[in-house]
Amino acid sequence: MDETASGTSAETGIRIVLADDHPAILAGLRSVIDGTDGMRVVAVASTGSQALRLMQEFGPSVAVIDIAMPDMTGVVLARKVAALALPTRLIALTAHNDRTLVQTAFEAGVRGYVLKGSPIDHLLHAIRAVTTEGFYLDPTIAGQLFDPRAAQGRRRAPTEDGAIQPALTQRESEVIRLVALGHTNKEISGQINVTTKSIETYKMRACDKLGIRTRAQIVRYARLQGWLAEP
Repeated sequence: MDETASGTSAETGIRIVLADDHPAILAGLRSVIDGTDGMRVVAVASTGSQALRLMQEFGPSVAVIDIAMPDMTGVVLARKVAALALPTRLIALTAHNDRTLVQTAFEAGVRGYVLKGSPIDHLLHAIRAVTTEGFYLDPTIAGQLFDPRAAQGRRRAPTEDGAIQPALTQRESEVIRLVALGHTNKEISGQINVTTKSIETYKMRACDKLGIRTRAQIVRYARLQGWLAEP
């Protein structure tokens, strides 16, 4: 059974729909999100079909969806949202860290992927990341999914206008990709075991080589390299 928020709380901040078939998870997530500045849960659902209806009705900025729901998977739901061209950005919240599933979810249109066992801050960070044209991949699995050899093979890929980009080092490519996926310097530092100061240096060197400055430009570059699914 879905439940909607009432009053001004549904009208301010990042508007969010939650979808999960476990009532305790929904209640916990709602409590944390509604207690976070700049975020409001406008509705919750226990099935994929309810979630889709609520997205159409409320037009939230973000929907946090379980990958495994009774009537449809989160991947199927993401494809339906894409087919309807809804503006809502999807975050998969799941216990599954299978590489194939992660890739399939992003290809279906999911913009964030967070593990249920991770700290709640990961989900809050994901919500902020996807609302600013970004992507987010849980730090727990981001390192496992990054293939430096693939990055090296793509690093001299042409831009949209056919120009060849300067080659990035393996570390620069790794850092830029993780930045595009929504991770902070501190998170990246923990994943690749270098200081946050070094992370900033790698990021600045890469941006200088590529002639880019903003995070949106970093995300665009990452898409061109095939590191991210198209929105």
